[in-house]
Amino acid sequence: MENKTLDIRGMTCAACAQRIEKTVKKLPGISQASVNLASEKLFVEYDSSLDLSDIKAAVSKIGYEAAEKTEYSDVTIPIGGMTCAACARRVEKAIGKLEGVESSSVNFATEKATVAYDPRKVRLSAIKAAIEKAGYQALEVNKADAADEDRLRKQQEIKTLWTKFITSAVFSLPLLYIAMAPMISFIRLPFPSAIEPMNYPLAYALTELVLTAPVIGVGYKFYTIGFKALFQRSPNMDSLIAIGTTAAVLYSIYNTFQIAAGHFMAVDALYFESAGVIITLILLGKSLEAVSKGRTSEAIKKLMGLAPKTAVILENGQEKEIPIDEVEIGDVILVKPGDKIPVDGTVTGGHTSIDESMLTGESMPVDKKEGDPVYAASLNTTGVIQFKAEKIGSDTALAQIIKLVEDAQGSKAPIAQMADIVSGYFVPVVCVVALLAGIGWFIGTGGDLKFALTIFISVLVIACPCALGLATPTAIMVGTGKGAENGILIKGGEALETAHKINTIVFDKTGTITEGKPKVTDVLPAGSVSKDRLLQLTASAERGSEHPLGQAIVLGAKESGLTLLEAEQFDSLTGRGIKARLEGEDILAGNRKLMDEQNISLTGMEEISDRLAEEGKTPMYVAINGELAGIVAVADVVKESSRAAIERLHKMGIQVAMITGDNKKTAAAIAKQVGIDRVLAEVLPQDKSNEVKKLQSEDRKVAMVGDGINDAPALAQADIGIAIGSGTDVAMESADIVLMRSDLMDVPAAIDLSKHTIRNIKQNLFWAFGYNVIGIPIAAGMLHLLFNGPLLNPMFAAAAMSLSSVSVLTNALRLKRFKPDTGKR
Repeated sequence: MENKTLDIRGMTCAACAQRIEKTVKKLPGISQASVNLASEKLFVEYDSSLDLSDIKAAVSKIGYEAAEKTEYSDVTIPIGGMTCAACARRVEKAIGKLEGVESSSVNFATEKATVAYDPRKVRLSAIKAAIEKAGYQALEVNKADAADEDRLRKQQEIKTLWTKFITSAVFSLPLLYIAMAPMISFIRLPFPSAIEPMNYPLAYALTELVLTAPVIGVGYKFYTIGFKALFQRSPNMDSLIAIGTTAAVLYSIYNTFQIAAGHFMAVDALYFESAGVIITLILLGKSLEAVSKGRTSEAIKKLMGLAPKTAVILENGQEKEIPIDEVEIGDVILVKPGDKIPVDGTVTGGHTSIDESMLTGESMPVDKKEGDPVYAASLNTTGVIQFKAEKIGSDTALAQIIKLVEDAQGSKAPIAQMADIVSGYFVPVVCVVALLAGIGWFIGTGGDLKFALTIFISVLVIACPCALGLATPTAIMVGTGKGAENGILIKGGEALETAHKINTIVFDKTGTITEGKPKVTDVLPAGSVSKDRLLQLTASAERGSEHPLGQAIVLGAKESGLTLLEAEQFDSLTGRGIKARLEGEDILAGNRKLMDEQNISLTGMEEISDRLAEEGKTPMYVAINGELAGIVAVADVVKESSRAAIERLHKMGIQVAMITGDNKKTAAAIAKQVGIDRVLAEVLPQDKSNEVKKLQSEDRKVAMVGDGINDAPALAQADIGIAIGSGTDVAMESADIVLMRSDLMDVPAAIDLSKHTIRNIKQNLFWAFGYNVIGIPIAAGMLHLLFNGPLLNPMFAAAAMSLSSVSVLTNALRLKRFKPDTGKR
């Protein structure tokens, strides 16, 4: 039998789904067919006698389209030349138009495009070509030294921007002085007599033109990018600057010709200084913005800088130092005190303490002996160890963390969608507003072109889509980076946003609230069987079990010096216990539910069982050949951080529940110890996700915290899944947030980090929207119209525009002061 998932197009209601199901089920060889209307997918199971094309044809015949689910490739492409959010939007559209591109997301803050595409329909080179055609640079991807290249490129970009700013300032400052000094009447400023505007107007105008030309030259990119975008009908921030300053320069050149023709009063209508100072101020803003953007990704840079460059391997008993890229799986690596672990592996010899704070945020070194795992970039502090390389390159825990954080920083939170939509329409709307305002004032003032031009340029220059585009991604970058520094890995913007809405948290008990390392506390025989014989039989039966309680009994028997017997037969009875056959005897070990199923009388032992449960122990009934033989009780120690974490969550107004397969009394005892509000006991592993669903049906935003394979469905079902880092890979894959250390105090810390980040995003969006809502009407002359107030000088408009982006970035960087251990900034 084969299983396939097909995408279905053309469905409009549940009747369509039913019709497709019926049609497909009629085909010979179909074992199962199920249509999901919400996801628009057909899940089909069929034998090899039927061809997939027959299924597609049958669906097509009834008016729908079935397409094989495409496996998409993901790539992250660094992009050069973007200057504002409108540029990012433009690149996104250019990539999205290509056939075979499933999705494209361009992050202006990180200057990267994340693209999912079908390699059978479109090549990576075609995606890069589309970026180049849109007027931007598609830089190299997936290179081993990409991180270093990216860092060097950004450093060079900052250096270039500062050089351009200084150059433009050298010319624009004297230009501003020459333009403004003659207008200041209350103080006589020194001024060259050879270019006195009233006596030598042409010399004055030409001097301004000569000083303006180099500034225009330094800011040439505003014009090449801005006008290209304008002609392609997708104007950006550069287009606004290019139109505004070009209008000022052309009008000034026209008046220079007027002066040369003898119309000397045209000297009062020169705008060269506006164009020069506007470009200088915007270059200053861009330089500060580039520096701030660099600081938002410091967490990634720190992580990337942790990995050592070389490793010492043992080859025929000899030490040999090799580059890290040459380490192969299976190599035996020697690590001395003070050295970093080069790759992931398992210790094969020696004993030491290792500082894993770079991975977990935990400051205390961890003891390592033979059989223990070690992770790349962690620091060996005391002893000499040998270990076997098991994960190298992109498979190491560090590489996975870097990838996870990069993906999170490149993702978009739902709250960003509004800003993206507004940014897409923003520049064209501003152009229209500027044009209408200029024409309106030209008509209203009876043809005063100078007045109308001031309005036109001010509106164009003050508008700033950059602040809108930077508001969300910068905060997400800093927030996820700060989390990674402290062992809290948040997998994306959506998870970060959803986490702040959580009002109920469900904790798995074993391994999450408790240590997950239970111990045998009581062995209580019920009949003629001895204490040692009861423990021996129970432990021997539990040898085949993977359940922590069963493993604890096995360990307890070994510690008591008992010899374990070989089971002739073993069955795991999910959620109830186990069944085994030993030396011709049938052994049952499990909870009350199992005993009731097998009609085994518990008379005389129920009270003992209840007492043990009230003490927080898990009593396990044991029956031999259908007769109750006694109870073996196991207790799991509560983690030190559990009570403090739950108290902290209560202070945050969050209800806390605990879910476990244990009986109600044992669960209630544990819950009482740590202050749990709600206990969900005797829940089978497969039912955990249903319990989460029930809580969600009460209109609650639910987070699930777990560490095991059987927690994965519940982690996926919850609004936010939080996996404990010491747990299984499956649990960590299913989760939205991964806590690298097993400290439950990181749960409230993650929620608190989310709240701080979302608050920061809202502040950024408020200031970005507010700035434009207030600034554009003032630039359009609203104060002058209503209160005969002042007009906004285009130079002040440029300064305000530059500062708006810098203020948003500066506010995002405040998140760096967040302290997860206390929840305070």
